[in-house]
Amino acid sequence: MKKVNKAFLSALSVTIVIVFALAGCSGSNNANEPAKEGNNGEDGGTEQTSEAYELGKEPLEFSFYGHYDWYTMPVWGEDLATKWIKENKKVNVVPISSGGAAKNKLSTMIVSKELPDVMWMERGADVEKLRAEGLLVPFDDYLDKYPNLKKWAGESTLDMLRSPDGKLYQFPNWYTTQPNGNSGYLVNKKIYNELGAPSLETVDDLYAYLKQVKEKYPDVVPLELGQTAAGMDVMVSAFAENRPFTFNTMMAVPQDNKLVSLFADPVYRELLQFTSKLYREKLISQDTFTQKLEQVESKVVSGKVAVYVASSPTEFGAIGNSQLSAQDPEAGYIMVWPVHKAGLDKNKIFPGDYKQLGWNVSVITKNAKNPEAIFAFLDWFTGPEGQRTIMWGPEGLYWDGVDGEEAPLFTNKFTSDTKGRDELMNSTVNFQWNGNTVYVDNSKTKFESTLPAEKRSWETYWQSEITWKTQFNTTEYVNLDPAGDSEEGIIAQSILSIYEQARAKAVMNAKSDEEVIAILDKAEDDAQKAGYEKLLAYKTEKWQENVAKLSE
Repeated sequence: MKKVNKAFLSALSVTIVIVFALAGCSGSNNANEPAKEGNNGEDGGTEQTSEAYELGKEPLEFSFYGHYDWYTMPVWGEDLATKWIKENKKVNVVPISSGGAAKNKLSTMIVSKELPDVMWMERGADVEKLRAEGLLVPFDDYLDKYPNLKKWAGESTLDMLRSPDGKLYQFPNWYTTQPNGNSGYLVNKKIYNELGAPSLETVDDLYAYLKQVKEKYPDVVPLELGQTAAGMDVMVSAFAENRPFTFNTMMAVPQDNKLVSLFADPVYRELLQFTSKLYREKLISQDTFTQKLEQVESKVVSGKVAVYVASSPTEFGAIGNSQLSAQDPEAGYIMVWPVHKAGLDKNKIFPGDYKQLGWNVSVITKNAKNPEAIFAFLDWFTGPEGQRTIMWGPEGLYWDGVDGEEAPLFTNKFTSDTKGRDELMNSTVNFQWNGNTVYVDNSKTKFESTLPAEKRSWETYWQSEITWKTQFNTTEYVNLDPAGDSEEGIIAQSILSIYEQARAKAVMNAKSDEEVIAILDKAEDDAQKAGYEKLLAYKTEKWQENVAKLSE
């Protein structure tokens, strides 16, 4: 899934982006019609039929919109997996593109009242705006009729997704009840071994290693931080125990049951001082804030980086490892345990995070002629059969049958035709809108455990050895952002601008540690003038509401 920050596909298991929608079938009423008594459809709900919708009995077509500038949905039915779904489940998904301007596209669709049947988007303010305006269909009446979501996500996750009116409007993607994710440190194996495989445990070790790389390999980037230097935020974990990058991106740090300023935080300041030092000494890319994702991918895949830190370095790392090792058995990539500042407990260092709620969500709008049919499809899609199909293709090629836990029984072709398998999986990554983390990850690891070491998936190996063990549960910090048109939302936009500017200036412009601090001091002063305390108070209240929900 190509998302840049992947700071989920990544990640992800590695990583990822996805969605669905369905429509048009007889047997249920239009979502815009008032609900009748006795079917729990008051306040904008829809009248329900007593019988469950049978997927595949008749054609179902719905429009789908991915609310991201970067997202373009592939053609439905051209790959093996969606072709099978189209032919056997009679489902056709019609894409609606953001045209690279998602915010404007959504506003236009709302004003024109021409919403797509399904929208795939981030949780939070945009979803709540649509919900408050009565444009979304609640799912509560569907949960027992179509049981996959309820079974696999669990009640606590669904409760966290409920809106202020108590109803569920969001279908989660890559939700989980166990750690997942790929954040961490990717290391060029050939360079590492040629330099004597030195210790890479502490921040000091890393710094010394990067200097060695610069001296011995002038055509290699010692440390690659990815697009917009996102890997820098991952590295904040090295400077404090139990400190995932989440606190950086939410621009707030928990302290004594309150969220306080990121700009004044000693750990964040130390991170920027270290990164600025690396920049000044040309140990990281000098265009790290402006380079394109394609440039990062090219460097990693071709082996032109010594260390790559990202929220999902395994995505490019897996491709690079495959290509480099095919040319030279000594080449490729490994991962190392996340580095830490000397004196810290390495087992309390968490470069990434995971949330029960997963990544993003799908919502069904009241423009859908048959929202129940669409939900039935999404529920099937997130269940075992749907996940097996969209991840590994239709039955009979890379898997044949299932075991007692509905995990796929992978065929010999799964390990012998890795090129074809990987091409198939790459072709469906942008259709994975309703990812079921536990099912997919457990299916992979169960199979991998039966293989000899040389045949195990590179990515799954490092996930089980390092990345899944070093992700922090940040479920309590979800949904803290205010609506964009609220007072707090307007403040948040100002704080984001201050954050982005200070972050870049501290790294690229500061000539010393003292100048980094001066830049952050000014950012703190500017943020306070812009209403930062009011925003922090709002986020603290939402955070504590989450804590209360999770403790119920």
